[in-house]
Amino acid sequence: MYTKTEAERIFIYGTIKVRIVLFLCRFNVYFANQMSDMINLSKRCRIKQEDEKMNQKSNLTLRKVFERFSYGCGDFGCNIIYTAMSAFLLFYYTDYAGVSAMAVGSIMMISRIFDGVSDIIMGVIVDRTKSKFGKARPWILRMCIPFAVSGILLFSVPVNWAPTPKLVYVFVTYNLVSTVIYTAINVPYSALNALMTQDPYERSVLSIFRNLLATAGTLLINTFTLPMVEFFGNNASAWTKTFFVLGIVSIIAFLFTFFGTEERVRQNETEEEKKENVPFLVGLKALFKNKYWIMMTLMLALFFLMYSVNGGATVYYAKDILGDKNLVATINGIFNVVQIFGMFFIAMLVKKYGKRNVFALGLVLDIVGMLILNFSGGTMSVIVISSIIRGIGNACSGATMWAMVSDTIDYGEWKTGYRTEGLVNSACSFGYKIGNGIGSALLGIILELGGYVGSAAVQTNAALTSIKICFVWIPIIVYALGLIIMKFWHLDKEFAGIIADLQERHKQHV
Repeated sequence: MYTKTEAERIFIYGTIKVRIVLFLCRFNVYFANQMSDMINLSKRCRIKQEDEKMNQKSNLTLRKVFERFSYGCGDFGCNIIYTAMSAFLLFYYTDYAGVSAMAVGSIMMISRIFDGVSDIIMGVIVDRTKSKFGKARPWILRMCIPFAVSGILLFSVPVNWAPTPKLVYVFVTYNLVSTVIYTAINVPYSALNALMTQDPYERSVLSIFRNLLATAGTLLINTFTLPMVEFFGNNASAWTKTFFVLGIVSIIAFLFTFFGTEERVRQNETEEEKKENVPFLVGLKALFKNKYWIMMTLMLALFFLMYSVNGGATVYYAKDILGDKNLVATINGIFNVVQIFGMFFIAMLVKKYGKRNVFALGLVLDIVGMLILNFSGGTMSVIVISSIIRGIGNACSGATMWAMVSDTIDYGEWKTGYRTEGLVNSACSFGYKIGNGIGSALLGIILELGGYVGSAAVQTNAALTSIKICFVWIPIIVYALGLIIMKFWHLDKEFAGIIADLQERHKQHV
C-alpha cells in the first residue's frame, strides 16, 4: 500500500507523463502537417518549374534544331507513300497495270471507309499505349519496315493476270497500305506534336518543320519517280524497283523521328485516374463537344479531297494538256521549292499575326495562283508564276494546319476534362482519309465521264475538260470553303487563357 504522500506523487508524475505524451503526439501531428505542406509546396514549385521549362522560348540550340528536323522526318517518310498514292497510283494502274480508272476509283472510295474506322481504333490504341518511349514513338519504330514493304507491294500489280484477279490484288494491297500500315504509323506520328510540347509557338515551329520535310518528300516523289521508272526500264516492274529504293529512304526517315524526338507532355492525373483509361464512347462524345476539332476535321477532309483530285490529275494535265508528262517535275518542282523556302518565314508571320490569319492568307494566295493557271493558255512562264504563288500559299496553309489540330487537343481537355491526343488525331485522320477516298473516286469518275482513255494517243475535248476540272476548279472551290470555315475560328485569341487555366487545374490536383 502506498502512503498518501506517495500516492499523490505517483498521480502527479503520471499526470506529467500523460501531458508529455499528449504534447509529443500533438507536436508530431503538427510536424507531419508542416512536412506535408512543405512536400506539397515543393511539388507545386517543381511542377511550376517544369511548366515554365516546357513553355519557355529558350535560346535555340543544336539539340532543339535536330529534334525539330527529326520530327519533320516522320512526314517526309509518310509522304513517300502518300504522295505516290495521290500523284501516280491511278496513273500506274491505268497506264501500266491495265486497270479501269472507274473500278480503281470505286475501290479507293470504299477502302477509305475501312481506313477511317481503323484510324479511330488506332487512336484508342495510342491513347492506351504505355511504354518507356511514350505513347506514339513506339509505333513509329514498329511499323517503319512494314510501311516500306507495303509500298513496294502497292506498285507490284501482276500485269499478266486477268482483270478480276488484278482488282482483287489492288483491293488487298491498297487496303493493306491505307487501312492498316499507313494508319498504324501516321496516327501516332500526328499525335506526336501535342505530346512533345504545349508551347503554341514551338508547336507552330514543329508544324513548319513537319510541312517543310513533307514538302521535301513530295518534291522527291514528284521529281524522281518518273525518271527512276524510266531508268529501270519504263515498264510495270520498273515501278516495283523504284519503290524498293524509296522504301529504304522512308525507313531511314522514320528512324530519325524515333531516335531524335522526346515525348514530354503527360496528362496530370490522380493515382485513381491513372489506373483508368478514357472509355471510347466518352472520348468520342467529348470530341463532338469540341467545336474547333469539328472545324479542323471538316477542313482536313476538304483539303485532302482536293489534294487527291488535284495531285492525281497533275500527270494527266502535264501529259494531255501541256503535251509532256515529264513537266510534272517542273510544275511540282517549282511549287515545292518555293513552298520550302516560304516555310522559313512562316514562324515569323505566325508569331505576329497568328496561325488562323496566316492559314487564311495561304488560301487566298492558292485561289489566285489557280486562277492564273487556268488562264495561262499553256504558257510556261505563266505556269511558273502560278506555281510560285501557289507555293507561297501552300507554305502558309500547310505549315499552320497541323499546329491548329494540336491546339484543339488542349481546347478539348479544357472543355471536357479529357486529353486524348490519339483519338483527336485519329478522328481527324478519319475525316481527311474519307475526303481523300472521295477525292480518289471523284477523280476516277470525272475522268471516266469525260471519256479518258489511257491508251489513246490524243484525248477528246470532253476528256481534256474533265482534267481541267480536277486540276484547277475543284481546288478553287475547296479553298473558298476553307475561308468560310476560318471565319468562325477564334482559338488563337483564346489559347493563352486556356493553357493558363489548364495549368492551374493541374496544380490543384497535386
